[in-house]
Amino acid sequence: MAGAVKHDYHLVNPSPWPFVGSMSAFVMMLGAVVWMKGLGEFYFFQEGNPILFFIGFAGILYTMVGWWSDVIRESRAGDHTPVVDIGLRYGMILFILSEVMFFVAWFWMFFEGALFHDVRAGGSWDAVAIGTSYAGWESWPPPGVETFDPWHLPLMNTLVLLLSGTTVTWAHHALQHGDRKGAIQGLVLTVLLGMGFTALQVYEYTHAHFDFSGNLYGATFFMATGFHGAHVIIGTIFLAVCLLRLIMGGMTPQKHFGLEAAAWYWHFVDVVWLFLFAFVYVAFQ
Repeated sequence: MAGAVKHDYHLVNPSPWPFVGSMSAFVMMLGAVVWMKGLGEFYFFQEGNPILFFIGFAGILYTMVGWWSDVIRESRAGDHTPVVDIGLRYGMILFILSEVMFFVAWFWMFFEGALFHDVRAGGSWDAVAIGTSYAGWESWPPPGVETFDPWHLPLMNTLVLLLSGTTVTWAHHALQHGDRKGAIQGLVLTVLLGMGFTALQVYEYTHAHFDFSGNLYGATFFMATGFHGAHVIIGTIFLAVCLLRLIMGGMTPQKHFGLEAAAWYWHFVDVVWLFLFAFVYVAFQ
């Protein structure tokens, strides 16, 4: 038949989502600047006004739902050939690698302060940059900073995440063997454990004896653990969507890359937390 597809690659139809997503991200970032600093006297640009930020955020959520729904429809239509499936896997792997480098930046900043605070205290950093005077920077954490006991809430959160890693593996393994009920049960437990981790971290933050501003320790601590907490929330939503699809009859033992990608992402979150617990909470107290 003339014009019939003679290759294994899927050429997507024209899609609005890249444009809508990029514009939404721009509006959200602009809104973040307005919310924190302000850009003028006009109502939408006044400092402290979060409207633009949430408009952009809503646009990003809309893009995610629309774009990923299109991907699911393409899979059901048979467009995800083995070659396309490999491309999706490579894409997820590269995304996780980019997330690894994102956290490398925060670990680098924390290690810089923890390992070279005595050098920096000598004057090679500007006092404004580290948020305090040079006095007292001969130690890490800085004097007066009461850190968390790693064997209390941090250890509880570590056990919660490690347990969630086993339940998501159970869910994936069950689906591979056609046990839909077991997969649903494993995902329910994983989502509940993810929500439990977030609740414990919120409780921990409300009992912190230091804050984000005022010293480099607080800034690096909350940036590293806070961004990890954000990734836990994202991963929990990711798994909850997979759970909803399973309950509605989606995914099969042969085709379930959405759940597999969510499991990869969740294990990445687990590993990052183990490094945070080992170094931020335990080693450099």
